[in-house]
Amino acid sequence: MSSSLKGVLFALAGYASFSAHDAVIKYLGGSYAPAQILFFSVIFSFPFATVMMMGDRKAGTLRPVNPGWVAVRTIAVTVTTLSAFYAFTQLPLAQVYAFIFAAPLLITILSIPILGERVGIHRWVAVMIGLAGVLIVLRPGAEALTAGHIAGLVAAAGSATVSVITRKIGREERAAVLMLYPMVTNVILMGAVLPFVYNPVPLGDLARFGVIAALGFTGGLCVIAAYRHADAALVAPMQYSQIIWGAGFGFLIFNEVPDRYTGLGAAVIIFSGLYVVIRESLGGKSTNTPVLRTRTRTGAASSPNVGAFVRGRTFGDITAQNPLANAGEGQ
Repeated sequence: MSSSLKGVLFALAGYASFSAHDAVIKYLGGSYAPAQILFFSVIFSFPFATVMMMGDRKAGTLRPVNPGWVAVRTIAVTVTTLSAFYAFTQLPLAQVYAFIFAAPLLITILSIPILGERVGIHRWVAVMIGLAGVLIVLRPGAEALTAGHIAGLVAAAGSATVSVITRKIGREERAAVLMLYPMVTNVILMGAVLPFVYNPVPLGDLARFGVIAALGFTGGLCVIAAYRHADAALVAPMQYSQIIWGAGFGFLIFNEVPDRYTGLGAAVIIFSGLYVVIRESLGGKSTNTPVLRTRTRTGAASSPNVGAFVRGRTFGDITAQNPLANAGEGQ
């Protein structure tokens, strides 16, 4: 089996894990508030993070090199994750993915003020087409705009913000800083909210909270392996396989059938996102290639920071330059 094929298979496995992660969140959303789901899933993710940190051979502290950017990124991760959790509990999985898939297009826009990126006419057209796809899914005026829709849009915007900031500071900050600060912030903030929304958790659901953490972490490791075996241009498009998994889980578990507008809008968004990825990978039109070099998994609070892991051989080594792609991902 070729290395590229291994990379593609790892990517598909990773995004399947992420979709299963999201399906469990949606299942638990029928009984628990998103803040409670997020609190327990992050608590269960700390053992995974500890294991990864035990392999960090880089000397240093957990003090950020860029405290301002790390603070903004941490806030963005927290808002993004909570918004994604809420959207998954309120909307069909496939519809949430349609919103999240707009993140690479928003990365292109945010790369201008944050990375100093110059965006050409082709990518601007792709962005406009992708945003038109979002409007097709939303159908403003024809369908009521719910809190779930707003949460999905916030998750996409937050994911793009996290991705671009990660691209800006990722070579200077330790992977431990980029992963632990959002985790600790989530625990503190969600813990403060917990007394107001808490529902007793039976043993079976407690295990499901652990499954969320395990699936998020497994998905992150699979995507890391994918980028180590194959070029970003091959791996990045695999994130769109989540729309298939989402539709499948939605139908089998929740009796969800995506309407034609969600399907059409998702197709338009995916087409525009693929165009941006392919143009960056083949044309060399971007100095920073922010979409290919930044990947954050939205809504997977327990997932390792893919960018930091791929760029280095150990947990703390993030100095090597290995292009990454946004996954709609992770932290």
